[in-house]
Amino acid sequence: MKIQELAKKTGLTAYTIRFYEKEGLFDSRHVRRDENNYRNYTDEAIERLKLIKKFQGVGCSLSELKETLQDVDTNTRTNEQVIEWICQKISEIERKREEYNQMLDTLNLMLEYRMALKNDPKKAQSLLRGQHSD
Repeated sequence: MKIQELAKKTGLTAYTIRFYEKEGLFDSRHVRRDENNYRNYTDEAIERLKLIKKFQGVGCSLSELKETLQDVDTNTRTNEQVIEWICQKISEIERKREEYNQMLDTLNLMLEYRMALKNDPKKAQSLLRGQHSD
Protein backbone atom coordinates (compact mmCIF):
# COMPACT_ATOMS: atom_id res chain seq x y z
CA MET A 1 0.00 0.00 0.00
CA LYS A 2 1.12 3.55 -0.57
CA ILE A 3 1.97 5.90 2.26
CA GLN A 4 -1.29 7.87 2.10
CA GLU A 5 -3.31 4.69 2.55
CA LEU A 6 -1.09 3.64 5.46
CA ALA A 7 -1.48 7.09 7.00
CA LYS A 8 -5.25 6.87 6.69
CA LYS A 9 -5.37 3.38 8.24
CA THR A 10 -3.16 4.35 11.20
CA GLY A 11 -4.22 7.94 11.85
CA LEU A 12 -0.63 9.15 11.40
CA THR A 13 0.70 11.61 8.88
CA ALA A 14 2.86 10.59 5.94
CA TYR A 15 5.57 12.83 7.41
CA THR A 16 5.50 10.87 10.69
CA ILE A 17 5.64 7.53 8.88
CA ARG A 18 8.63 8.70 6.81
CA PHE A 19 10.32 9.92 10.00
CA TYR A 20 9.89 6.50 11.63
CA GLU A 21 11.27 4.85 8.53
CA LYS A 22 14.26 7.22 8.47
CA GLU A 23 14.89 6.44 12.15
CA GLY A 24 15.10 2.73 11.34
CA LEU A 25 11.86 1.61 12.96
CA PHE A 26 10.86 -0.27 9.79
CA ASP A 27 12.69 -2.99 7.94
CA SER A 28 12.03 -5.04 4.79
CA ARG A 29 9.03 -6.71 6.46
CA HIS A 30 7.33 -3.32 6.66
CA VAL A 31 8.34 -1.42 3.54
CA ARG A 32 9.71 -2.32 0.14
CA ARG A 33 10.64 -0.28 -2.89
CA ASP A 34 8.78 -0.89 -6.15
CA GLU A 35 10.56 -0.87 -9.51
CA ASN A 36 9.65 2.82 -9.85
CA ASN A 37 11.31 3.36 -6.41
CA TYR A 38 8.00 4.15 -4.68
CA ARG A 39 7.59 2.84 -1.16
CA ASN A 40 5.17 -0.03 -0.80
CA TYR A 41 4.08 -0.71 2.79
CA THR A 42 2.94 -4.12 3.94
CA ASP A 43 0.15 -5.01 6.35
CA GLU A 44 2.88 -5.65 8.91
CA ALA A 45 3.64 -1.90 8.76
CA ILE A 46 0.16 -1.24 10.18
CA GLU A 47 0.87 -3.53 13.13
CA ARG A 48 4.30 -1.97 13.61
CA LEU A 49 2.82 1.54 13.72
CA LYS A 50 0.17 0.40 16.23
CA LEU A 51 2.98 -0.96 18.39
CA ILE A 52 4.93 2.30 18.05
CA LYS A 53 1.86 4.31 19.09
CA LYS A 54 1.29 1.97 22.04
CA PHE A 55 4.84 2.43 23.33
CA GLN A 56 4.71 6.19 22.76
CA GLY A 57 1.49 6.19 24.76
CA VAL A 58 3.43 4.98 27.82
CA GLY A 59 6.02 7.71 27.39
CA CYS A 60 8.78 5.96 25.47
CA SER A 61 11.44 8.21 24.02
CA LEU A 62 12.70 7.58 20.49
CA SER A 63 15.77 5.76 21.80
CA GLU A 64 13.64 3.62 24.13
CA LEU A 65 11.33 2.91 21.22
CA LYS A 66 14.23 1.75 19.05
CA GLU A 67 15.51 -0.49 21.85
CA THR A 68 12.09 -1.93 22.55
CA LEU A 69 11.32 -2.63 18.90
CA GLN A 70 14.72 -4.23 18.45
CA ASP A 71 13.89 -6.48 21.38
CA VAL A 72 10.49 -7.28 19.88
CA ASP A 73 12.25 -8.23 16.63
CA THR A 74 15.13 -10.22 18.14
CA ASN A 75 13.82 -11.19 21.60
CA THR A 76 17.22 -10.39 23.15
CA ARG A 77 16.09 -9.20 26.57
CA THR A 78 15.29 -11.64 29.31
CA ASN A 79 11.91 -11.58 30.99
CA GLU A 80 13.59 -10.11 34.09
CA GLN A 81 15.04 -7.27 32.02
CA VAL A 82 11.64 -6.50 30.53
CA ILE A 83 10.04 -6.56 33.99
CA GLU A 84 12.72 -4.16 35.26
CA TRP A 85 12.10 -1.81 32.32
CA ILE A 86 8.33 -1.88 32.93
CA CYS A 87 8.87 -1.08 36.62
CA GLN A 88 11.11 1.86 35.67
CA LYS A 89 8.42 3.20 33.31
CA ILE A 90 5.81 2.87 36.06
CA SER A 91 8.04 4.83 38.48
CA GLU A 92 8.68 7.49 35.86
CA ILE A 93 4.96 7.91 35.16
CA GLU A 94 4.17 8.05 38.90
CA ARG A 95 6.76 10.85 39.32
CA LYS A 96 5.18 12.74 36.43
CA ARG A 97 1.72 12.22 37.94
CA GLU A 98 2.95 13.82 41.18
CA GLU A 99 4.34 16.77 39.23
CA TYR A 100 1.02 17.18 37.38
CA ASN A 101 -0.91 16.97 40.66
CA GLN A 102 1.25 19.76 42.09
CA MET A 103 0.67 21.86 38.96
CA LEU A 104 -3.08 21.26 39.22
CA ASP A 105 -3.07 22.24 42.90
CA THR A 106 -1.26 25.49 42.07
CA LEU A 107 -3.58 26.28 39.17
CA ASN A 108 -6.66 25.56 41.29
CA LEU A 109 -5.39 27.93 43.99
CA MET A 110 -4.72 30.59 41.36
CA LEU A 111 -8.22 30.10 39.96
CA GLU A 112 -9.79 30.22 43.43
CA TYR A 113 -7.95 33.47 44.15
CA ARG A 114 -8.95 35.05 40.83
CA MET A 115 -12.59 34.01 41.22
CA ALA A 116 -12.60 35.38 44.77
CA LEU A 117 -11.00 38.60 43.56
CA LYS A 118 -13.87 38.95 41.13
CA ASN A 119 -16.69 37.96 43.50
CA ASP A 120 -15.45 38.37 47.08
CA PRO A 121 -12.38 40.63 47.52
CA LYS A 122 -12.23 39.94 51.29
CA LYS A 123 -11.95 36.21 50.62
CA ALA A 124 -9.27 36.96 48.03
CA GLN A 125 -7.25 38.84 50.65
CA SER A 126 -7.55 35.97 53.12
CA LEU A 127 -6.45 33.54 50.40
CA LEU A 128 -3.36 35.66 49.84
CA ARG A 129 -2.55 35.44 53.53
CA GLY A 130 -3.15 31.68 53.44
CA GLN A 131 -6.26 31.88 55.60
CA HIS A 132 -9.09 29.97 53.99
CA SER A 133 -12.27 31.37 55.45
CA ASP A 134 -15.32 29.62 54.11
